[in-house]
Amino acid sequence: MRRGISSLKSLGFVKKSTTSNKIFSIALRFHSNSPPSLLENYKNLVAQGKVQHDPYQERVAFELEKLLSRLQQYEKDMEDYYVKLAEWEEKREEERLKLLVKEAKEKQETGGGGIWTSVNKQRNRILEKFAIFGKKGAEIEPGVGRWVSYLNRERKLDSLVGRRPIVPTAPKGLYIYGNVGSGKTMLMDMFYSATEGMAKHRIRFHFHEAMLNINAHMHKIWKNQVEEKSLQSNISSWITNLPFDMKVKDWLVAEERYKQDVQMKNILLVVADEFLMDKQADERGASILCFDEIQTVDVFAIVALSGILSRLLTTGTVLVATSNRAPRELNQDGMQRDIFQKLVSKLEEHCEIILIGSEIDYRRFIAQRSNDQANYFWPLESSALMEFEKMWCQVTNQLGGQITSETIPVMFGRELDVPESCNGVAKFTFEYLCGRTVGAADYIALAKNYHTVFISDIPLMSMENRDKARRFITLIDELYNHHCCLFCSAASSIDDLFQGTEEGTLFDLESFQFETETEGGKLRTNVLAKGNVGSGGVPSGIVSMLSGQEEMFAFRRAVSCFPLVFNTNSTLSCSHPLSA
Repeated sequence: MRRGISSLKSLGFVKKSTTSNKIFSIALRFHSNSPPSLLENYKNLVAQGKVQHDPYQERVAFELEKLLSRLQQYEKDMEDYYVKLAEWEEKREEERLKLLVKEAKEKQETGGGGIWTSVNKQRNRILEKFAIFGKKGAEIEPGVGRWVSYLNRERKLDSLVGRRPIVPTAPKGLYIYGNVGSGKTMLMDMFYSATEGMAKHRIRFHFHEAMLNINAHMHKIWKNQVEEKSLQSNISSWITNLPFDMKVKDWLVAEERYKQDVQMKNILLVVADEFLMDKQADERGASILCFDEIQTVDVFAIVALSGILSRLLTTGTVLVATSNRAPRELNQDGMQRDIFQKLVSKLEEHCEIILIGSEIDYRRFIAQRSNDQANYFWPLESSALMEFEKMWCQVTNQLGGQITSETIPVMFGRELDVPESCNGVAKFTFEYLCGRTVGAADYIALAKNYHTVFISDIPLMSMENRDKARRFITLIDELYNHHCCLFCSAASSIDDLFQGTEEGTLFDLESFQFETETEGGKLRTNVLAKGNVGSGGVPSGIVSMLSGQEEMFAFRRAVSCFPLVFNTNSTLSCSHPLSA
């Protein structure tokens, strides 16, 4: 979560450590005019009293520093690789078009017999193989002939141009896991800041934002595909002026469209190839992905993360990720075991798996050392509610005092109405934000548009209002992730707010359904393969995805985030970009 260096002050107390860390005694050489290394920055924060020394954190800082030292050479290697790749792609496409034209010319000259004779021979061999297993020829899809012709063409291209250039061996990334509040994200953010200018493609995602980004890419790809099929396809433009009759030209168009269809069947690979690209996609080099809070909360997350992360890691992306669990422990409910195992194997192959083993939740220290919690008003009785309203008036008066209602844009063409706002501050009831079919996309839009949020009438949460509790956890995640300040009126203290039990499950089916229908049911239906998650209903397997124990784990994480969103200082001092 994007907490930034400004939040480092709240991650620990001063506590001098007498532990000798011989493992970190390796001297790192730097020029005298070079900026401090990541490890030096961490030690400086400890020396200044902004962070409590933690040997686990220091070890991670050391490993991240080693990774940084390898990235500079890797960036150069990747620049050279992309030059070779571009030349290979250009030559391969040139040879592919030559082969297509050659086949079309043969078809033109033989009246259609020559080319199909070869294809039919291949098709017959396949039919014979199917017959061995007792399948009838009538059961074979009509597209088998085109598939054979496509494969033969690809083999010829491999012999003419050679296979795709080999990606340089990437330095191993880091998968950092441990308890809530142990400093994982702080260290990842220090690494991300240190990579500025070091790699041409670098991006940082929190889990919710990453999943929405994946959906947005998928939606865009499907939309483009539909538009291309409804209009005159661009692929026919180069065919128009060829000296062939319409029958042969139609065959060429069909072959080109088939090639696109084959690529679209692997839509996650297409999404992965665009995942890290920005507006300067022509500048090719190393790619770094910092991924905060990796989770596998549903089948879609497992399938999408497996496909996309596997592709990125295989093609040279360096991953630095955080999670509360080790890779093999992510899938507590055993969903899609085969696909999940592929994801785990890729993570273990391309990342050093490092535990921050501290049992200390440094974020909770903030609440413990604070004499008051000026932003959290409880219980829901007259005196507390009066103080909450008084704070709203005080903050809005600081910012001009004019209260208005407005509408903010949300992903996938949706909007969120904001009933009360004033220059970067917004006010809602709990029921409005968490009692309706809203989700992570709405909360991200909210957090990006407002540096301070007031939420009134937060009830006790248990399995009885589990959907609202799930939304509230997601809301707190995103406010925390975007450095927002939060003012609340609630029914109980923070520690007693979540009254989850082990009975039943706690999963936001309603919001999940809403998000899916908005994005277009076909997206997840095609990815999941089994079960319609669009207007036809929710897959049966999702109903039991999250156990009560899982939700209590999520509650603890949310409670751990509270001290950082309940900033007891003036709201104008928040580190949110809008308050800068």
